[in-house]
Amino acid sequence: MISINDNQKIGIAISGFGMLFLFLGMILFFDKGLLAMGNIMFLCGLALIIGLERTFRFFFQRQKIKGTVAFFGGITVVLLGFPFTGMCIESYGFFVIFSGFFPVAVNFIRRIPVVGNLLNLPGISHVAAKLEGQSRYNV
Repeated sequence: MISINDNQKIGIAISGFGMLFLFLGMILFFDKGLLAMGNIMFLCGLALIIGLERTFRFFFQRQKIKGTVAFFGGITVVLLGFPFTGMCIESYGFFVIFSGFFPVAVNFIRRIPVVGNLLNLPGISHVAAKLEGQSRYNV
């Protein structure tokens, strides 16, 4: 079993609240206060979960620098008061940064009993296959 220390537990809680604030900020017509708090809380929680050094190493890898610039640029735009534009830029950066993780996540979700069946539905299976990085039409 994985051992989790107190800092990681606090980081999980802070990241969870950050995601909640981001969700509420988008639902409430891109409320800039909630989005700003959500962004800051998510990043602080991530730093507590994996540590400051590993967080910096993760974001500032050579192949992820374009996504990192977009992600932090989007956060800056949200903090400057343009929430919709900032969230669009930030979403692009998030997708670029975590694109290497999507195949692993889709493969894991396919193994979950109920949700895995949903990924085999006609419209969703095509998107899931593209995220997973495989073509269904290869012979």
